[in-house]
Amino acid sequence: MRLDERKYRILQAIIDDYIMTAMPVGSRTISKKYDIGGLSSATIRNEMSDLEELGYLEQPHTSAGRVPSLKAYRLYVENLLRGAHTLPAEEARALRNHFDVRARQVENVIANAARAISDVTRYTAVVTAPRPRTPRIRRVQLVPVSEGAALLVLVTDAGTVKDALIPVDAAMSADDLHAVSNLLSEQLEGATSAQVRERLSALGDVFREHRQVFDEVLEAAERSSPMDVMVGGRSNILHYPEYSDTEKARAVLSVLETRDKLLRLMQGSPQMTFTIRIGDETGMPETSDCSVVSMTYRLGDETSGTIGVIGPMRMQYARVIPVLDYMGKALGELLGGQSATIPKGKGKRKEDATEG
Repeated sequence: MRLDERKYRILQAIIDDYIMTAMPVGSRTISKKYDIGGLSSATIRNEMSDLEELGYLEQPHTSAGRVPSLKAYRLYVENLLRGAHTLPAEEARALRNHFDVRARQVENVIANAARAISDVTRYTAVVTAPRPRTPRIRRVQLVPVSEGAALLVLVTDAGTVKDALIPVDAAMSADDLHAVSNLLSEQLEGATSAQVRERLSALGDVFREHRQVFDEVLEAAERSSPMDVMVGGRSNILHYPEYSDTEKARAVLSVLETRDKLLRLMQGSPQMTFTIRIGDETGMPETSDCSVVSMTYRLGDETSGTIGVIGPMRMQYARVIPVLDYMGKALGELLGGQSATIPKGKGKRKEDATEG
């Protein structure tokens, strides 16, 4: 049995109806509300049985109503992503209003973006600040602190200084540490964190002799720098009946309060503009009844951040995707110092959202 055009049209109608009502959908509802080629309720009911057998529909209760499965949502969003992302002019104006005044700091811009996305979509929005390009090491210095301990200082071309107190061989003198510092600076200058391991390993016997110190340098180089995260509309999630259960709501809210978990949820695929995770695909038990739609926005070729929304699996994907697409381009222009052309009216007229 395959999913032909007729089955897909019925499935799409069921998903659209369930997104709007959060109620199981029956064949009579589809027959009355949607134009499915004049099919009778009985024919639609038979097709729905086939869709259930194919794994696209589930029957939560003994009633005749069905709800979409994760498999159905996945098919639905993949087809959405193949189309154009057009944002209605009214919603574009609503987003633009949050940026009429030029924000002076990145934090203000991403906070406004989170509020704008949550206001327009009515879901919880998450925006991460843009991360600079991968820094390259400029200098490594080992400063003796006490017998068996030294201060490791790692300086990058982005001006980032990472320091850590590390253990060293008690027999190493200040001159020894200075010599190792010079060696590391010479070998690692211009290296990214991803290149450090390879360059240190290439040192052979020297690497093995100072393995403890080199391991500490490697760990410091790979340690990621903090990233600002802004959340808009935390309470929006509570407006949906899926989270009327107190324990379920508390679990989702705990994720919204935990920076590391939010960053994990917002992680996108570098090969894709949009990343959509549905239900268990989020990778967290707390959000197994949620969907997360995220998008990477870019400032030039090497700096990027992430915007996204968290909501129920019956999210209005067709509305969320163009909002994120629009806001991603606007953020890239605002934070990149370009003239952001944000449409007003019906998309024919463009005006600057930033002064420069």
